Amino acid sequence: MKRLIVYCEGLTEQSFVKTVLAPYFLTMDISVVPKGAGGVSKYSKIKKELIRICKGDRMALITTMIDYYGLPRDTPGYTTASGTIYEKAQHIEKTVEKDLGLNNLLFNLSVHEYEGLLFSSISTFEGIADDKQIDALKTIIQKFETPEHINNSYDTAPSKRIEKIIPSYSKITDGTKIALKIGIDGISLKCKHFEQWISKLTAWAKDCTYE
Repeated sequence: MKRLIVYCEGLTEQSFVKTVLAPYFLTMDISVVPKGAGGVSKYSKIKKELIRICKGDRMALITTMIDYYGLPRDTPGYTTASGTIYEKAQHIEKTVEKDLGLNNLLFNLSVHEYEGLLFSSISTFEGIADDKQIDALKTIIQKFETPEHINNSYDTAPSKRIEKIIPSYSKITDGTKIALKIGIDGISLKCKHFEQWISKLTAWAKDCTYE
């Protein structure tokens, strides 16, 4: 069975990988395993751990779920990125891959952060939100081109917006349940960068000849 290791920024991403991503790729004969980063405050830490993981299992593909929001400013490509949020993310991803020089690494950023993906379907919040809260979430997404455009600051990042509207929101438990309801395909329909990541992983699975 092919192996895919996902280096996750936090527990929320690990839960998403275990509950949502792993079953999706299991149908393609891919074993998906999350690896916790325990926070990514410094690029030097990210670099050291990715090198260790990639060299530790050269037959696996290593990818990442790291938020663009809060990304360490010393990350290669961060200060030279320009254009749309998609162009910025792609520039950083490619620059990091070049810096690390690992042929089994697909560096991926969540734009702007994982919780943005949950805005792909507001109706999936109905189990944890009342009608007023649902309307408030709808008002937010109506202001943005896509869920991935919900922006990049301490007060306006997707998770901060959700927590302000739904004080009882649990990032791990509720965030995973909502993502599971939407599904990989549902998120991909609304989130271009996420869809490109899934497409790259799927293409790797089809082309990979080792197990």
